[in-house]
Amino acid sequence: MTETNNTTRNLKTQKQLRLDDLPNTPTKGTNKTPKQIQQKQITINEIGAITKEDELALKIVFKLSPSKTAFPKVNMDLSFDNQQVNSVLIRIPQGPLAQDEFELTPVLDMKGIPPGSYNIKVEMYELWTDGNKLSYVSEEIKIDYSPVRKEDRLIKVPTVTSFAGTDLEIVLDSQRDFYQELQKDAAKESIGMRDEW
Repeated sequence: MTETNNTTRNLKTQKQLRLDDLPNTPTKGTNKTPKQIQQKQITINEIGAITKEDELALKIVFKLSPSKTAFPKVNMDLSFDNQQVNSVLIRIPQGPLAQDEFELTPVLDMKGIPPGSYNIKVEMYELWTDGNKLSYVSEEIKIDYSPVRKEDRLIKVPTVTSFAGTDLEIVLDSQRDFYQELQKDAAKESIGMRDEW
């Protein structure tokens, strides 16, 4: 009988461990450092220019990280001597075969632009509904332009004649309103479907 009384007393005196009473000895696997979450980032790897007859062909290579799946679309603004000449919305392909690095080749119409040294600036970012520019990046290069053919008239700012990209869908200003209307209609439909549920 005395043995059972002693064992019941020992059980009563032992307390259940609480978080503040845990021993300081490390457990297995605690030496691992938590994985760092990589922030979304746009990197412009290269901007190049090739002078053609009355045209300036640009080559813009950019990379999206952590991956293309984090960016459904990206905005790009192109400036010539501190004057914006073009703004496009780029839809990023989301398929398994799509890559994270892309190339754009805008061609500028340089008719009437006198020879000289000019600055080309490329700005890329995600534009949110509140107008904030996220993952913003900007790169600028200086080019020496010497036209193949000279004309009497002088133009201050060139126009973009074409815009192509590898595995990208380019949304020009003329098409942007159409896509915005489609997005508004889709949002209204989803709200209507939600109300029916």
